Amino acid sequence: MSLVLPTLLCLGLCLRQSTQEQKGSLPPPHITALPGSMVGSKNPVTILCRGPAEAEVYMITKVGIPEPSDREKQLMSKMTNSFSITDMTPDRAGLYHCSYQSGGSWSQFSDPLPLVMTGAYDKPSLSSMTGSVVASGENVELQCFSTLKFDAFILIKEDGYRTIQNQISTHQGYKHEAFFFLYQVSFTQTGTYRCYGVFSRYPHGWSHPSDRLQLQVRAPLAEASDDPDPTNPEPSPEPAAWYPSAENQVRLSLAGLILLVLGMLLAEAWYSRNMPFNGDRQPPGAQYI
Repeated sequence: MSLVLPTLLCLGLCLRQSTQEQKGSLPPPHITALPGSMVGSKNPVTILCRGPAEAEVYMITKVGIPEPSDREKQLMSKMTNSFSITDMTPDRAGLYHCSYQSGGSWSQFSDPLPLVMTGAYDKPSLSSMTGSVVASGENVELQCFSTLKFDAFILIKEDGYRTIQNQISTHQGYKHEAFFFLYQVSFTQTGTYRCYGVFSRYPHGWSHPSDRLQLQVRAPLAEASDDPDPTNPEPSPEPAAWYPSAENQVRLSLAGLILLVLGMLLAEAWYSRNMPFNGDRQPPGAQYI
């Protein structure tokens, strides 16, 4: 059964009330990490806090530590809205938030930013139980496993490091494993997947990523081929019948009526020329005596 682990998701939902302890009158800023919130061990990362143009100073702090007093805020704050970490280490992973000062007042805290360090443990393995090429609408089952006793595994789709699922691991023989299910897949789920192992006591320290698993979602067989087999060509379609519109039908009827009237006039003229008129005209072949 799929279980969501709040600490594993690193979203800080259980710590959100800590970020609301300071309720300033100014709206909260937006916090991001560059190049991303998943950082390899010993790699650099920059935390960026974006506030309004009238922001005077910024403060970026780690969630969970005692909130600084107003005087400490003044000492900690600085004009720049970024905080750089040159070498990512386990003690620097965690949740961060930020605020800014304007007109003597401090803003509300931003939403928590989860900063995850990867590469803390050996990588797990990822495989597909249903194959790497599947038809649209099918169900896909992925397995992540390791000999390490991870408490849970996390499945990631690499376009933007989007978390797909979190699963508690189960013990099977000599390994710990978890299964991930993608139901009725579509073309949008084509891409590269990896999984990570994590221990619940260190939710922001993940293992090395598994090797890449490329999943390709194709159209069903009945729709997959747009190019027919040249050895069995399909018959050429018959031309579609043409049906005149109502307006054209009226025009055609008028044209037919005009032709009918003209035909009657021509017949009458011909008949008048060949019939006697007041006894002066003779039928063809008549002779005078």
